[in-house]
Amino acid sequence: MKANMVKPNTKNLIWTIWLLLSPLGLWVTYRMHPPQIQGQEWEILGFLLFMVIVASMPMIINGNSVFFLQWASLSVFLIFGLFIETVLVQIALMAVLYQAKIDKKSLFRIPMNSTMFILVSISSGNIYFALGGELKVDLFSSVQAFSLGIVYVLSYLIINTFIIFFIDRVVYGRRTSFFTKDLFWEMLTTAISYPVGIALYVIYLDIGPLALILIGVPFISLSLILKLYHSSQTVNDYLKKITEIGHQLSQNLYVSETIEFFSKKLYELFKVDFIFIHQVNDRSELEMIARVEGQEELPVFENTLMSSEGICGRVLETKKALVFHSKQEWMEVNKGYMPEDIQSVLCMPLIKNSKVIGVLLLGKKQKKAFANMKLMVLDLLCAQFAIALENAKYFEKTKENSEKCGLTKLYNYRYFEKYLTARFTELQNKEIKNLALIMLDIDHFKSINDIYGHQAGNEILTGFADRIQQLIGDHGLFARYGGEEFVILLTNTSIAEAYDLAEFIRKMIASKPFLIKQNMNDENQQTKVSITASLGLASAPDDADEPMALIRHADRALYVGAKRAGRNRVASYIK
Repeated sequence: MKANMVKPNTKNLIWTIWLLLSPLGLWVTYRMHPPQIQGQEWEILGFLLFMVIVASMPMIINGNSVFFLQWASLSVFLIFGLFIETVLVQIALMAVLYQAKIDKKSLFRIPMNSTMFILVSISSGNIYFALGGELKVDLFSSVQAFSLGIVYVLSYLIINTFIIFFIDRVVYGRRTSFFTKDLFWEMLTTAISYPVGIALYVIYLDIGPLALILIGVPFISLSLILKLYHSSQTVNDYLKKITEIGHQLSQNLYVSETIEFFSKKLYELFKVDFIFIHQVNDRSELEMIARVEGQEELPVFENTLMSSEGICGRVLETKKALVFHSKQEWMEVNKGYMPEDIQSVLCMPLIKNSKVIGVLLLGKKQKKAFANMKLMVLDLLCAQFAIALENAKYFEKTKENSEKCGLTKLYNYRYFEKYLTARFTELQNKEIKNLALIMLDIDHFKSINDIYGHQAGNEILTGFADRIQQLIGDHGLFARYGGEEFVILLTNTSIAEAYDLAEFIRKMIASKPFLIKQNMNDENQQTKVSITASLGLASAPDDADEPMALIRHADRALYVGAKRAGRNRVASYIK
């Protein structure tokens, strides 16, 4: 359960208990077991330094961070007494919590863990003394001394486990069993660390503080080696994942699915709270093409950023990543919207062929969330995404060029034929009720080319296409059939409704002249040209039961029913 799901009243209660119990527990411990440390101040400082270092350098075992404080605390307890052990553990605990990068909503974990360790230290220490245990005793001098040492270790482990179980049930509301994976790791930690602690204690009795170097340095070195090994293994795992992601990215053909897949993998790998992706447009500005917050795709913002403007603009200018560990660091730099409660921000350039084609912006609500981020790994992922994104754009552009008319930007006959076939499949499967096809032809178009020139004819075609496309919008497919012929395909539209639309289009074309600029008769003067259009209609399934039959019948209605009847009219197919 997340920290922000813990009730505010529970958090306040934890702080209250800590404020009452912590000073009281330390005072009682000091009174009951006053430390005899005169002349040992430097030795205590040495143990404290060691404990802080150990707390700051956890071993990574099976992917879990294990803090081996017990080996040092055992020695401190047997040498300097319960009060010093309690104080030193509390100080070292702060280093552990610092490693955890606690955010504001999780600050209650500081008093909660502090209280837990105070209770564990005081309880296990008093059990040891109650059974006759002594300080600076030779643990191997008698069975009783050794047994009491074992009792202290077991008391520490059991009390710690019971308190963790209590916290899970009461604070976090988890219905966990007593014997959990955490208990296993705690027992493993104890089994590994306490023999080291006993060895440190025994050697200390013989040679004094030098024991810290003989035992502590190898132990810390081992922790460092294991941590480095884990880091290398983590990088290798990331590289394997990135190789797989890169392969999958290359299989995405469209920009939208490429961005969606990339965003999903970013969240899986780095658990970020938001993802913004910008691309460099034709004006060398950054425009947002993707916005994901809390794994939810949201509408992008239309405002753009110039080079050096805001966080993303700086990355565009320098071609280098920027990392901010807290809100105070990026507030003055940022420009525009930033999600609420964001602390850590990471901004990476998307580079292809040494050119920045976009910028990636990531954010998390914790401070220093990207402090240990493997920037090399993310950089490789961004490079693969940049290639995949450009390839997807190229594919879409190529596909668009193959399916659209270069002059009017309408879909061409090739696309229309595939689209019509797909709609007929839906019609046969009764997914749609009917189809209506309107075929349009500009009357006497050849004479326009002869009088005003082919450039003027092209202007008429583009103006004609724009005017009708604005009228049709998303209500149907409007395509260029060839030459001066166009088609409109409507779904779930009756022949009567289609006829009314065709008649409206005819009147709209005839009533408003077209303005041409490329007039071969007078290059400097714009000319108004009035045109008319003839339209033919056919429907399915009433008039046709397959795609080509629908086209033939609409074409017949156009030329027989409209053109031959005098042009500038609408005609429906008659069987």
